[in-house]
Amino acid sequence: MFIEIDEVNKQYNDKENQPVDVLKDINLSIAKGQFVSILGPSGCGKSTLLSIVAGLTKTTSGKILIDGKSITKPGKDRGMVFQQAALFPWLTVMENVTFPLKKEMKKKDAEESALKYLQMVQLGKYLSHYPHELSGGMQQRVAIARALAMNPETLLMDEPFGALDEQTRSRLHLQLENIWTETKKTILFVTHSISESIKLSDRIIVMGTKPGTILQDITVDLPRPREDYKKEMLEIEDHIMSYLKKEIDKVVSEELEYANSH
Repeated sequence: MFIEIDEVNKQYNDKENQPVDVLKDINLSIAKGQFVSILGPSGCGKSTLLSIVAGLTKTTSGKILIDGKSITKPGKDRGMVFQQAALFPWLTVMENVTFPLKKEMKKKDAEESALKYLQMVQLGKYLSHYPHELSGGMQQRVAIARALAMNPETLLMDEPFGALDEQTRSRLHLQLENIWTETKKTILFVTHSISESIKLSDRIIVMGTKPGTILQDITVDLPRPREDYKKEMLEIEDHIMSYLKKEIDKVVSEELEYANSH
């Protein structure tokens, strides 16, 4: 397997300095070129797990291997896309994408790579624009192009479309699917949306909370594009919801209990 997540545990200390389990006994194997979504309620550790794979967060115990190499810090083999585009407001679209390439490439090569991926996300006409001149969806496309321009083997995406409206999300789903088909990147994609995970993924990892654990590993064996398979998608959604309902009820109950006690 290309990505091996082996017995990963993560703890934080609470206000009383007591250990709290965020992730517990996470085991997951991902083949090269797979599109895998991590799905679950708030607080289940989805983003923490992605951050560990990115090398931004250390495990309490356990290990991450990518292509046989232990992951302990960020690396060029992994590109990260966050929920917010995190662009430099004083740089143009082209400058934002070429910025992380400066140490690796000559200026001309960096611009050629940036242009390739900006055209792939249909932003070739906006090279000299600044982030404030772009819509939220366009900014996210710049962030995706920036990650792809570094040519990582693995693309890590932390709810990249979560803040966007439904129509923009649908357009970006199609673009991301086309990018994945063309580049064959391994994608690990965190989302709250069941329908989004079904539409995009080869596999869906369903997580429970308190502590974060893997409840189900579901294979989505439907042809792409999946718009013509709405009945089958709804059946998968119902199946996933049957696992998540208890976890969502648990989160809501804890939030109400906290609100009543304060």
